[in-house]
Amino acid sequence: MEVRLRAFRTVMAGAVAVAVTAAAGCGGEVSTATPRTRPLQVGLVYDIGGRGDQSYNDAAAAGVDEAKRNLKGMRVREVEAAPGEPAARKVERVRALAQAGYDPIIAVGYSYAPALARIAPRFPKTRFAIVDEPTVSGPNITNLLFASEEGSFLMGAVAAMKSRTGDVGFVGGNPSPLVRKFEVGYVQGVKHVNPRVRIRIAYLTGPHDLSGFDRPDKAEKAARRMYRAGADVVYQVAGASGAGVFRAAKDAGAWAIGVDYDQAKSADPAVRGVILTSMIKRIDVAVYDYLASVADRTVTSGPVVYDLRRGGVDYSLTGGHIDDIQPRLEQLKQEIIHSRVKVSPG
Repeated sequence: MEVRLRAFRTVMAGAVAVAVTAAAGCGGEVSTATPRTRPLQVGLVYDIGGRGDQSYNDAAAAGVDEAKRNLKGMRVREVEAAPGEPAARKVERVRALAQAGYDPIIAVGYSYAPALARIAPRFPKTRFAIVDEPTVSGPNITNLLFASEEGSFLMGAVAAMKSRTGDVGFVGGNPSPLVRKFEVGYVQGVKHVNPRVRIRIAYLTGPHDLSGFDRPDKAEKAARRMYRAGADVVYQVAGASGAGVFRAAKDAGAWAIGVDYDQAKSADPAVRGVILTSMIKRIDVAVYDYLASVADRTVTSGPVVYDLRRGGVDYSLTGGHIDDIQPRLEQLKQEIIHSRVKVSPG
C-alpha cells in the first residue's frame, strides 16, 4: 500500500521528492481503529531529551508542527520522558492520553514498546504509532521504521574519505539494537572505503539505560579521549548527548558527524562549523505522513520502512565540507539502492 510523502516534501527544507511504500507484504494492514470525524487530537510522547534535543525528538516535533499547519483544526498534547524514569511511567503516560481521548498517539522511540504492547489492545479504537520499533504489533499500531544502517554506511564512507589520520570514532547513547544498527552500518562504510582505518567505539551507558541520550558531559569526555588518541572524525548517535561530542570536536580542531537531523543547522551556532555532515533520518516526514494518513483514513497498521531508495535516510551538505566527495557518495548511494553494495543491519 502506498504511503505518500504528501505536501510536506514541498514545505519542509530538504524534503525528498519520492514515494514511501508501506510494507504490505510484511504484514501491514488497514487499521481496524474506527476513524473519527472530529479534528485530530494527537498525543505525542517524547523520548529522553524531549523537544529541544536538536536531534531525534526535534525531528518528530518538526513533523507534528508541519501537520498542525496543514491539517485543519489538529490539536496536540506533548509529554516528555524524564531521565531515569521507570518503565511504568511510560505506561501511565500512554494510558492517560488514551483515556483522555487522544487519537492518534505517537510514541517517539523504542523505549515505548512495552507501553504500547500493554495499552493499545485496551483501546482498540485508538490509533498508535511508534518510531524505530518493529517488535510491538497490533491492528491499531503502525511501526515507523528506518534503514539507519544504510545512512550510517554513508557516514562511515565520509569519515574514511575525510580522515587524515586514518583513525575515526563512534559514540552511541547506549548499545541497544536500534543504536547498534548505526554502528554496524558506520563500520561497514568505513571499511568499504578503507579497511585500514582504525575505528574507536564508545557507548555512554548500558543497553537498557536511556540516560546516555541526555548526558552531553559524558559524551564530551568520551569524544575527547578519542580525539586525543588520534581520531579526527567522530560520528555521534546519542540524542541530546551529541552536543558534548560537538564541543569536544571544536576544542580538538577536528570533525564530528551529526545524526537524525541536519545538525549543522540545529546545533549550537558555536559548534556548527565542526559538523562535517549529518545522517538525516526523515522522522519528520514519517510522522507527518502518518498523521496525514490518519486524517484521510488511509492509515495502515504494521511496518512502514523508510530507506535510501525511498528517501527515508540521507546525508546533509550544509557547510560545503563534503562537496568534494559528493560524487563518490552519490555513487555509493546508488550502489546500495540497486543492491550492488549490501549493507547488513547487524
